[in-house]
Amino acid sequence: MADAPTRVFFAADIHGSQVTFLKFLAAAAFYGVDALVFGGDLMGKALVPILRTDGGFQASFQGRDEEFDADGLGAFTEALEQPGFYWKIFDREEYEAVEHDPMSRHGLFHELASERLAGWIERAEEALHGTGVRLYLTGGNDDEPSVLETLDRHDGDRVVASEGRLVELDGEHTMITVGLSTYTPWDTPREASEEEIARAIEEAVATVPDVGRCVFNLHCPPKDTPIDTCLKLEVRPGELPRPIREGGRFVTTGGGSTAVREAIEGYQPLVGLHGHIHESGGRFRIGRTQTFNPGSEYVQGVLQGVIVSLRRGRLVSYQHTQG
Repeated sequence: MADAPTRVFFAADIHGSQVTFLKFLAAAAFYGVDALVFGGDLMGKALVPILRTDGGFQASFQGRDEEFDADGLGAFTEALEQPGFYWKIFDREEYEAVEHDPMSRHGLFHELASERLAGWIERAEEALHGTGVRLYLTGGNDDEPSVLETLDRHDGDRVVASEGRLVELDGEHTMITVGLSTYTPWDTPREASEEEIARAIEEAVATVPDVGRCVFNLHCPPKDTPIDTCLKLEVRPGELPRPIREGGRFVTTGGGSTAVREAIEGYQPLVGLHGHIHESGGRFRIGRTQTFNPGSEYVQGVLQGVIVSLRRGRLVSYQHTQG
């Protein structure tokens, strides 16, 4: 169709969920888009050991002890992979050796995360071959740099590591990507100061020929907006962060970035695409720029996304999706 808009499907924060990633990949054909863009946080949260026994297998998952035979192994591992957990089958001696060695556990977790990411990239290359659709992939604050090396080393045609490069979405629209977040109570791998985030955005923008026709794919949403609202947490040494309550009500705060908000206010890009705060899906206009956070329900295997349609430097339409 002459002068048809470029349609981009955006999602973020799938945290290792197999079913959610497969839905994300299928969105290219299902929604008829020209590009898939991911906004960071690829890695899962934990490893579940499966212990081989004389009669089958046993494991502990979500506070329950599970026992099953070989016929039940597939169903159990699928249940692990939906919310993004990694798993490995151990003999008892191997399990005990890893259990008492934190460095071995850490290394194994990274190995399994890298394997899953490599599998996703291979699956995407196969699925998108011959379609003209590219998948622009980046890490977020939860993604270990050593695991993201799997993406950085990839040299295929359909999957593109977008962070640190200027992406040509089509003949007139570009995209920059920054996967960092501000500091969190969880001490995640790719947190940074506001000054560092501002510098990363500035360095990326310096490569942009026309910022008014550029999409900002910034993992952290703009500070103090409807798309960055989250529970305020209390952090005590040796304890897990817990929500703060005042007068019987939970207290909320803005979990986004001031540097991101100031960059959008100052540069006025075509669109802002963000993630990071799972519970605050929505949109918010800053000047001429519409910013979006699709939200995330990856634990349930639900894909939340946003389709943005771009034409001649304008956002001509947008649609929030869930499925």
